[in-house]
Amino acid sequence: MSGAAGTGGVHVTTNELVALEGRARDLSFVQKARSHQQLAGRMQSSLRGRGLIFEELREYLPGDDIRSIDWRVTARTTRPVVRVYAEEKERPALILVDQRINMFFGSRRSMKSVAAAEAAMLCAWRILGSGDRVGGFVFDDEGISEVKPHRSRNAVIALADRISEKNLSLNAAYAGTPAPGRLDEVLHRVSAVAHHDHLIVIVSDFDGHGAVTRDILLQMSSGNDVICLLVYDPFLLELPKSGDIVVSGGGLQAELLLARGPMRDAVDRFARDRGRELMSWQRELGLPMLPVSAAEETAPQLRRLLEQSAWRQRRR
Repeated sequence: MSGAAGTGGVHVTTNELVALEGRARDLSFVQKARSHQQLAGRMQSSLRGRGLIFEELREYLPGDDIRSIDWRVTARTTRPVVRVYAEEKERPALILVDQRINMFFGSRRSMKSVAAAEAAMLCAWRILGSGDRVGGFVFDDEGISEVKPHRSRNAVIALADRISEKNLSLNAAYAGTPAPGRLDEVLHRVSAVAHHDHLIVIVSDFDGHGAVTRDILLQMSSGNDVICLLVYDPFLLELPKSGDIVVSGGGLQAELLLARGPMRDAVDRFARDRGRELMSWQRELGLPMLPVSAAEETAPQLRRLLEQSAWRQRRR
């Protein structure tokens, strides 16, 4: 469902997205692996090797690399002792950003498309600040734009360019055909690229989701870290008791007679059932499904949601 917000915040520019860099520095993301910070550093694997992270001292065993012997400790203990390191493993990140016409809705502050753009760029800057490669896919009803992961500001700015370009094409007179199947299409493309050890951040309202979407997410999360940022507008969860509204899906318009109880109840039930279904994936698939409201500032929400997610994960 799409509509126009009453005031500004309809579109976002590349400069505005680049300006989010400073606000991304204090974000901390959860990780399924041994570290509890998901975007705050390279991923530490369970493999052992001559990496940068010291793990332990232990007695020398046949087959150990002689170069790993700690000669000082060996001299004190009179037995050969080796230093063991945990291999530090790079984790490239892919950020998926939904800019379809279904995201062109906002009752306060901004459109969902703008909130999604802000959330995506906050993640991109944080990942780059952690020293990892970052890229992504930006999709609308017309197609999909890809930015290859690189460890550079140019890669993040290129992602911002793609987001801004597609964001600026959204308007109340949009004449394109909505593409609910685009979500599964872009997920298929990502699953073909990210076989393992990737961080995948999906920023969308998940319009068009279904059993196929769930299956792809389950497959991707088996070998990667997946975070879903569920962008929503609270209007549908707080429908007015009286008055009518006109909504548009681009070429078509519909009038919702909210003064009538059955109409209001049907819309309310649809919105809440859809939200409950998506949030249930968090329990079923074991991946974070974090709700981001377009009616609030994005950075404080992300900070709060990610801290709560980290707390839940530590309790498992």
